[in-house]
Amino acid sequence: MSAYIRPDMKAFLDALAAMDGPSIADMTLEEARASYVALHGMADRPARDLPIIRDLSCPGPEGEIGLRLYDPRKTRDASPVIVFYHGGGFVIGDLDTHHALCSEIAALMDLPLVAVDYRRAPEAPFPEPILDCEAATRWIASSPGELSHDVTGLITIGDSAGGNATIVIGQLLADNPADAPVVLQVPIFPLASDAMGSASLEEFADGFVLTKAAVEYFDAQYAPDRNDPRAMPILGDHSKAPPTVLVTASLDPIRDSGRDYGAALAQAGIDCAFLEMKGVTHSFTNLRQAVPSAQADLERMAAAMKLMLERD
Repeated sequence: MSAYIRPDMKAFLDALAAMDGPSIADMTLEEARASYVALHGMADRPARDLPIIRDLSCPGPEGEIGLRLYDPRKTRDASPVIVFYHGGGFVIGDLDTHHALCSEIAALMDLPLVAVDYRRAPEAPFPEPILDCEAATRWIASSPGELSHDVTGLITIGDSAGGNATIVIGQLLADNPADAPVVLQVPIFPLASDAMGSASLEEFADGFVLTKAAVEYFDAQYAPDRNDPRAMPILGDHSKAPPTVLVTASLDPIRDSGRDYGAALAQAGIDCAFLEMKGVTHSFTNLRQAVPSAQADLERMAAAMKLMLERD
């Protein structure tokens, strides 16, 4: 039986197929990065016009790490801060590819958000991007003066590779806590377990935005150690995981990896809201102009986040 595809998602996939462009594996690194920027620029809604959108930086293991602060309020009292790690296989994303999404999440949550511009592979392969994410998160947790804000807790969130980083940072901070605790983590279609050989990778190998060939390309560039929980967080200790909103997409080649993580959280007794968005693909969060129904999915995610934050 064929998988259900929403009408607006199918229209977008048909349009992509008609373009008949080269695959990421056939592009140069510069072309792959430019195509990712172009895809999101074409398919995502415009960024929100927020009172505060400001570029910052913080110290990292190999120099300064770029950050971007979003806040829907000019001033606010002490509160949690959302820390966002962008997707792109640890290879092709940056602050600009996820600018619109970050502005939307900050607006929906009415909280400050700091996006992390970690180093990327192949120039900086595993574990360098994770080291940057950890350093930036700890810096944010310390309520640095550059934020002009007292941080009471962290909400870590990211899509795809950023979803992997979200889980990994939660594990690293559980073992060696930061100044402010992780009060909620939100991995969005994350790579948590090894996707190679999974049923979803074969079922949605081609024609669903993210392809099997692209997954293999990113893996070769990032060069993760499959025995290291910082690469495959399914291997980590789930008993210390923070409360979680876990989001997957039903037409995603790495869907089963996210499902694996949800099962591990349930087995460990962790408070988790699991949302699998039906009829959409990987990256639906950045396709909200081309696939209008995806905006409602993002709003469902934000509602789940608020619900988890309000729990006793």
